[in-house]
Amino acid sequence: MFQNVIIGQYIPGRSLMHHLDARAKLIAVFLFVFVIFLANSWVSYGTLFAGALFVFSISGIPIRYIWKGMLPISILILFTFLLHAFFTNEGELLYSFGAFTVYSGGLEQGFFISMRLFLLVFITSLLTLTTSPIDLTDALEIMLSPLKKIGVPAHDIALMMSIAIRFIPTLLQETEKILKAQAARGADFTKGTVKDRSQAFVSLLVPLFMRAFKRAEDLAYAMEARGYNGGEGRTKLRELVWRKRDTAACIIVAAFGILIFAIRG
Repeated sequence: MFQNVIIGQYIPGRSLMHHLDARAKLIAVFLFVFVIFLANSWVSYGTLFAGALFVFSISGIPIRYIWKGMLPISILILFTFLLHAFFTNEGELLYSFGAFTVYSGGLEQGFFISMRLFLLVFITSLLTLTTSPIDLTDALEIMLSPLKKIGVPAHDIALMMSIAIRFIPTLLQETEKILKAQAARGADFTKGTVKDRSQAFVSLLVPLFMRAFKRAEDLAYAMEARGYNGGEGRTKLRELVWRKRDTAACIIVAAFGILIFAIRG
C-alpha cells in the first residue's frame, strides 16, 4: 500500500503544469490551499472540486496513478467523515441507534471536512508530481531570499524542505519492508493486548529510525564528498524563468479565490 503514496514523487512530462515556473506553482498552490478554507457550502465545495479536476486535467498525470495514490489517504478521510457524522449533534435528527446518533449537520460537516482534507492532499500531490525536486528547491530558495537580510538561511531551509518531501515515499517504502519482515518473524500488529501491540510496534520503529538515520548519514557524506558547503557562491545549471503564463496562472487562481469568497454560504 505504501508504494502508492504519491506525495514527494515526481513524474516527468510535457504538460502545461510541468512547463509552469516552480515559483508560480508554489504561489498558486498556497493560494488554492487558502481558498479551500474559505469554502463553507455545497456550492463552494462543488466549485472547488471542479477547479481541482481542471488542474488535474492540465497536469498530464495518469488517472490510474493518482487514483492509487489517493487510496492510502482514503482511510483517514473516511475516519474523519464518520467522526463528524456520529459526534456532531447539529441539524435534524436522521437516525438513532443506542449511543449513536446521526444528524443532518453532522453529515454535512463530515462531508465538508473530508472534502477539505481530500483537496489539500490532491493539490499538494499534483505540485510534487509535476515539479522536479531541484526546481522546487530553487523556487523555495528564491521565495525565501528576502529573509536573508535578517539572517535567515534561505538556501538551507529550502534544501531541508525539499529533501524532507522527497524522502516521504522512501521512508514509507522502508516501513512496508520492515512490516513484512517482522510479520514473517511472527510479529502481529493487529492482535493481542495493548502491551503486545506496543512491543510489536517497537520492533517496527527501532529499525525504521535506524534506517532513517543511516540514510541521513549517507546523504551527508555524499554531499561532503561532492564539496557541498551551502548556498554561498553556488551557481545553477538551470535558471528559473518567469513567463506570461505563470502570471496568468496566479491571476486565475486569485480570481478563483474571489469567486469562492463571493459564493460562500
